[in-house]
Formats: sequence, C-alpha cells, structure tokens
Amino acid sequence: MNPWLKFKQRKLAYLSYIGFLLIFTLSLMANILANDKPLIIFYQGHWFFPQIELLTEYDFFGTLPILPDYHSPVFIKNILAHGWILNPPIPYSYNSIDFISTEPFPQSPSMSHWLGTDESGHDILAVLLYGIRISILFGLILSFFSTIIGIFIGGACGYFGSLIDLIGQRFLELWSSLPTLYILIILASLIQPNFWSLLIIMTLVSWMGVVGVVRAEFFRVRAQDYVTSARIMKASHWHIATKHILPNAMTSAITLLPFLIASAIVGLSSLDFLGFGLPVDYPSLGKLMLNAKQNLQAPWLSFTAFGSLTLILSLLVFIGEGLRDALDPRYP
Repeated sequence: MNPWLKFKQRKLAYLSYIGFLLIFTLSLMANILANDKPLIIFYQGHWFFPQIELLTEYDFFGTLPILPDYHSPVFIKNILAHGWILNPPIPYSYNSIDFISTEPFPQSPSMSHWLGTDESGHDILAVLLYGIRISILFGLILSFFSTIIGIFIGGACGYFGSLIDLIGQRFLELWSSLPTLYILIILASLIQPNFWSLLIIMTLVSWMGVVGVVRAEFFRVRAQDYVTSARIMKASHWHIATKHILPNAMTSAITLLPFLIASAIVGLSSLDFLGFGLPVDYPSLGKLMLNAKQNLQAPWLSFTAFGSLTLILSLLVFIGEGLRDALDPRYP
C-alpha cells in the first residue's frame, strides 16, 4: 500500500499532521494576523499599506515627518472622517506595548487581549504566534542539517565498515558522552547568540541521533544481492551508496524528522528559558515560560506557555509514530 494512504489510515497521526500544519501556517501569517500597523488605510482617495511602506504623519494630516501612532484615538478619528482603516485581527505585534490600558500588567484575558498580557504589556497571543514561527522554523532548519550530517557520517561508517566504522563509533561515543546542554550554554555565553549562531551550535550536537539508524540500515542493505551485483559490475562506491543503499536508509531518517524537530524546539526553548538563547528582542516560547515562572499570580501565562509547547510536541510525536508505522512494511 502507498505509504501516504497508510499514514492517512492512522487517524491520530493524520489529524496531528493537519493540526500541526494549521498551527505552522497561522504562525507564518503572524505579520498579517498580529501587527500594530494596519493592513490597509484608505484616506482622501489614496491607498496606504503601512506594513510594506514607511509612512509618517506628514503622509496623512500631520506636520512632522514622524511615525504615526496608529492606535491613537485622534489618528483613528481623523482617518475615519475621510476614509477607512483595516486593522489585523490582533492589533499588536510581539513587541507592542499597550499604553492605553488602565489595568496593571500582567493583564488577564479580555476582549482587548484574548490571552492577556505579560508583565511588560506585550500581547500574549501575538508573542505566541511569532514565537511558534521562530521555534518551528528553527526546528525544521536544524533537523534538515542534522539529517544531512547524520546520513553522511552514518552512511560512511555503515558502508565502508572496518577502520572507518571503528573510528566513527569511538568518536561518536566520546562526542555523545559530553553534557550537551552545558556545551550549548558555554558556547552561547562566549558568543553573541542569535538565530543563526544558535543554529550552528545546536547542529554540532543534534546529528548524533541520525547516525545510528542510518549506519544500521547501510550495514543491512550492503549485504543484499543487488549491492553485491553492483560491486561485481565495477560500479563506483558513490553510485552504490547513493543509488542502491541510500533510498532504503532515507526511510529510517524520515521517521526521525518529527522527533528531531521536537528536540530542537525543546532545546531552543530551554536555552531561552535559561537566558542563553535568542536576544531579548526576539519572541520565544522559552521567554514566555520564564515570564510565567516569574508571575505565578497570573496563571494564564502558565497555561498559554506550557499548553502551547505541550500541544506542539505532542502533535510532532504522533506524526512521528504515524510515519514510522506507515513506512514500516511489517505494518498493514
């Protein structure tokens, strides 16, 4: 049976895939769904798009070339008197502060802030959307590079065996015995952390999980008759490894992808929670959890932070289990 059809038969895995895809799509649209700048402004017969063009008060009715306050009642009143304005569903970005609110921060959920605000006045739902986008993109990119490195090293050890495999296994044992989190913290404290530097640092320690399954698959397949026939026909090592063995090993690597993404999201959130992750001006699930820890009197912060992270990780685990069953020929 087609693996995709087998995957769809696993209802929990398929629904998890749909749910994860929906969450990821919404996070990619964060700039449209949650932004402190309007989507469209129609004023005195002219169209303005504040999210893609730099506008000042002089472009509307002001006399100074400064950025307009789109949430100002005066600004809104003047725009509506000569046109109309279309705001995003969430009129706040991840770094927007609600200066109009009269309630103390963190503010509980309300019609203005559906999930409340944090202690700095940032809208939690906006922070959540942007934080999920960064976390998932980080996980996808990290998993891609980790899989490439793991396939290369595991394939070389499994295909050639002998001394190469011996050296590779000893290196893997030494590298895997190092305390990963401590290494990440030390490296992150030595350099200015940002998205790409953290990606490089975490790639150094995240490829090891792929090596074992790829190596075992190369060991198994290289003993098959068709591989032996290719060697007798003087096919190159590269041709045999990439054309005859790698497609079988890719099945095992693909089943690990959801788990690698989940591990990357947890790793990034942990570093952000400990203060060694992304810069302070980045939205992050880890910083959201830290904010919840520091404001136990605001339970909505804890429910949002831990609930969203638990949901995403659970969906990825269910997807991984579904992929494993769908790609395993022993399962109907």
